[in-house]
Amino acid sequence: MVLAACGPAATEAPAPTEAPATEPPAATEPPAPATEPPAADPMAALYEAAKAEGMLTTIALPHDWCNYGAVIEGFKAKYPGIEVNELDPGAGSGEELEAIRANKDNPGPQAPDVIDVGLAFGPTAKEEGLIQPYKVATWDEIPDDAKDPDGYWYGDYYGVLSLSVNQSVVANVPAEYADLLKPEYNGQVALSGDPLTSNAAALSVWAAGLATGATGEDAARAGLEFFKQLNEAGNFVPIDGDSRTVGIGETPIMIDWSYNSILNDVNLAGNPDLETVVPTKGSIAGVYVQAISAYAPHPNAAKLWMEYLYSDEGQLGWASGFCYPIRFNAMVAADKIPQDMLAQLPSTEGAYFPTIEEINAAKAVITEGWPTVVGVEVKAQP
Repeated sequence: MVLAACGPAATEAPAPTEAPATEPPAATEPPAPATEPPAADPMAALYEAAKAEGMLTTIALPHDWCNYGAVIEGFKAKYPGIEVNELDPGAGSGEELEAIRANKDNPGPQAPDVIDVGLAFGPTAKEEGLIQPYKVATWDEIPDDAKDPDGYWYGDYYGVLSLSVNQSVVANVPAEYADLLKPEYNGQVALSGDPLTSNAAALSVWAAGLATGATGEDAARAGLEFFKQLNEAGNFVPIDGDSRTVGIGETPIMIDWSYNSILNDVNLAGNPDLETVVPTKGSIAGVYVQAISAYAPHPNAAKLWMEYLYSDEGQLGWASGFCYPIRFNAMVAADKIPQDMLAQLPSTEGAYFPTIEEINAAKAVITEGWPTVVGVEVKAQP
């Protein structure tokens, strides 16, 4: 996956000369009026239609994930009159699709208009008829291998998996996945979700397997064995970890996207200090995708939201949250990303960008094998 004008010089006007005396010119007919009225601004028309709907319903957008808190506020400030109804910020990608299924005939506030899911969930949603096509104005700047050609889903941002470590609790910061098996990390290691439904958690299991040197589905099986050992050693904490649990030391080591870990460290402002470690073995990158529900109660608001996310403003909002926006290459070429923002983005050098087919194959192994091989339920926080 491939993710990472001057005009001629002005001339001096000739000196004016005195015009010869002539009879005043005969009056001429005024030009005929244009047959076509000026084209209306499509964004203005879309905004008016969205404002008439009055609401946008999102799901699974934690404010500390990829700077979504600021992105949502930016949308509301730019388009007043549209309420943003936020559902279940902690939901996983699978739960987002289930929310669409469960609310097909429900136009109420529990029906999501838009989803943000892991790459492999986009084709699944399309095949099930859960999403509808729409191409944003910046469509051509989204890499072809990160979008459905018909516009049903397309990448929004990407990053790499990392170890987010609370240094106030963890004396020796682990460098690789294998280190997590050491006795000193007893009761300290968590995933950022349930691997049965969470894209990030399933990829984390796969990454641990890739770190052993295995590949493909074999790496998924190796990842399950790794977490079986981690659980049997007492090092695995089977709860849905987040910035709060890392910060208070309940899950002082969490496998999560690098952009989330770095943003959490900024938000915690040193209380405590978090270190973000990208393992050299098993480094894996992940792309997330946006889509509009086929049953969206507010389809125009959903389209306006998509336009905002893929505008320069929306893409820079994600970059401010340490994510690589999907239009990264085009924006860098056009010098649209400030240098200080570029400098703060975590490196993706050496990271493996798996294909949709590889992700689906690994995910199938993990979701089928987790209950029997690892044998522990990752519980959501109360």
